[in-house]
Order: sequence, then C-alpha cells, then structure tokens
Amino acid sequence: MTDNTETCCAKFDPQPWDEKEITWENKQFFKARARSLFHIPLNFGSVMRKSVGRIEAADAKPEEMIVLSDENSLWGTDIYIDVTKDVPDAKMASLSGTFLSRVFEGPYRNIRTWVNEMHEYVKSQGKELKNLYFYYTTCPNCAKKYGKNYVVLLAQV
Repeated sequence: MTDNTETCCAKFDPQPWDEKEITWENKQFFKARARSLFHIPLNFGSVMRKSVGRIEAADAKPEEMIVLSDENSLWGTDIYIDVTKDVPDAKMASLSGTFLSRVFEGPYRNIRTWVNEMHEYVKSQGKELKNLYFYYTTCPNCAKKYGKNYVVLLAQV
C-alpha cells in the first residue's frame, strides 16, 4: 500500500468463488439483523462492528470471514457471519445445502443486474433457485482501497 490508510478486510481472491458449486453441511454462523429501507442498509456497519466484536471476544473468528446477507425484506436483512464455534448468548444459525456461486465486480447499483444474471446462470445449470445470499467480500473503505468491489452471489439450489 502506498498510503497510511489501514485496511480491515483481507484482499479478496475471486477465483475460488466464481462459477463454483459449494456444499455446506451445518456450516455455523453468527446471525444478526440490520435495518434497511427498500433494501438500502441503514445500520449495516454498526451491526457488523458489534457482531465482529462479540465474535472476536469469543475467539470464534475464522482466518477468512464470510459475511452473507439474506435480503429477505424491504425493511431488513439477515446477516450471517462465519464463525469457528458458538458465540455465547448469541443467535446462531447453520446453513446446509448446495450453492452455486458467481463473482461480480462493480458498484452496488448493479445488484439488480447481477441478480438477474444469477437467475439465468442457475437455470443454465439445470437447477432451481431456492434462496439467494449476497457475500459482500470487503467493506466499502477496503473496496475503495483495493480498487475492486467484489460481491459473490450464492444461490441455494
């Protein structure tokens, strides 16, 4: 890095995630909820800071953390943060199933296009989409620092 701005997110390598089939069996996550207004997050950053603080305090942070967003409402999103073990007094969740993944790069305003492309990709693989998760690979500051804003869409099939 050429300046003194710190990064909090590891640089993302899209290769292991692009056009892959992933199977999880009871993959463990810390679950949180963020408020949204028409899918625009209102308190995502503060929810993440608080959640990661609890995860770190429980010594449950993995080396490379996966953060999934389930945009299940116009007014909020469920956030799933990968952990190595249960976090005391936290809402925990597990995900099982097969997921098709694709990596997209660009501004968040392209999400609708990416979602449409993901639906077409799932169809092209002869699968039926059950749920769609968004893996935001870096925070906005780190995306700016790295010069790439990667988002992985994970289609549960």
